Amino acid sequence: MTELVHVSDDGPIRTIRMNRPDKKNALTLPMYVAMAEAIETADSVHCILIVGSSGVFSAGNDLQDFRNAARAGDGLAGPILRFLYALARSERPIVAAVEGLAVGVGTTMLLHCDYVVASSDARFSTPFVQLSLVPEAASSLLMPRLMGHRRAFSLLVMGRAMDAQAALAAGLVNAVVAAPEVLPEAIKAARDIAALAPEAVAASRQLMRGGAPAEIISRIDEEAALFKTRLQSPEARAAFEAFLQRKR
Repeated sequence: MTELVHVSDDGPIRTIRMNRPDKKNALTLPMYVAMAEAIETADSVHCILIVGSSGVFSAGNDLQDFRNAARAGDGLAGPILRFLYALARSERPIVAAVEGLAVGVGTTMLLHCDYVVASSDARFSTPFVQLSLVPEAASSLLMPRLMGHRRAFSLLVMGRAMDAQAALAAGLVNAVVAAPEVLPEAIKAARDIAALAPEAVAASRQLMRGGAPAEIISRIDEEAALFKTRLQSPEARAAFEAFLQRKR
């Protein structure tokens, strides 16, 4: 495990904590590997809890990795796809505790969670098209199903951010609480889930998910192919350079 991801088990609950506060928990390739491994090896627990740190959930993918991939002629790196597959294939329920920013994959990973608690100041955004890219994590499939085409289009394509109350109304989160209460509320939800009969939970979850994970993985792959094409496009390279220049 990388030091930027802390994984701990407390009885039937495994907590995965993103711990890169100086970069707002932007995910690097080693972080994706660590998080994927933590999900893949969760056989001994009944519930997974994903949290951020220092009042931020995640600023999304480290854009330097994307720029490096574009220069190398690559697409979504293997560790990223491994993490997305792990989310889609997880046989354990997943709870998320979201404080502050949830950008890009910080938002789209929530579509694979079963219960999400957000702080009242949480803000969700998916600026893929602003970077001349396309959505990922099967969000193009799952988000319209969850909140309808128009809301999904506003978030995924137009890049308009969604605040906590809007996310609650759209079904992206289950509960909105004050920031200090996010983690306790998420832990409570994880404990409630873990206390249920695990085989019945798994069977019920599978029924609710229908054709998943095969359908979801197929969409992840479709998005990844388009993502690679877009990443090599002149407009995407220009968008990345302009964004990184602004950050300097």
